[in-house]
Amino acid sequence: MAKKVISLPDAPKFPYSPAIRAGDYIFVSGQVGYVDANGNEVKGIEAQTRLCLEKVKRVLAAAGVSLDDVVKVSVFLRNGEDFAKMNEVYQGYFPVDKPARSTVITGLVLPTILIEIDCIAYCQS
Repeated sequence: MAKKVISLPDAPKFPYSPAIRAGDYIFVSGQVGYVDANGNEVKGIEAQTRLCLEKVKRVLAAAGVSLDDVVKVSVFLRNGEDFAKMNEVYQGYFPVDKPARSTVITGLVLPTILIEIDCIAYCQS
């Protein structure tokens, strides 16, 4: 099984790939939504969740798949009290055939990051 790096032309230079395709699976790295494309801070769990999921969609598109192909999502929240508001936004991105999901309350890299989302998509070759 060969693996293929999924890259984006404007991806930040971090020591990981936006996604990796391994066989029929695409593993999307954790996406955060605390800064928008213009470098402005994004505040609030709803806005950060939306931006995270838009970034996930963009990485998936670069891999040739969509949110419809996602089979597993991991959500990392800074605050447990944000769970309901995150869920409201999240449901709009997965209205049918919802993927399996784990949600973990944890510390995140920066105090301004309220959420991080990664996922696994399936795309038969």
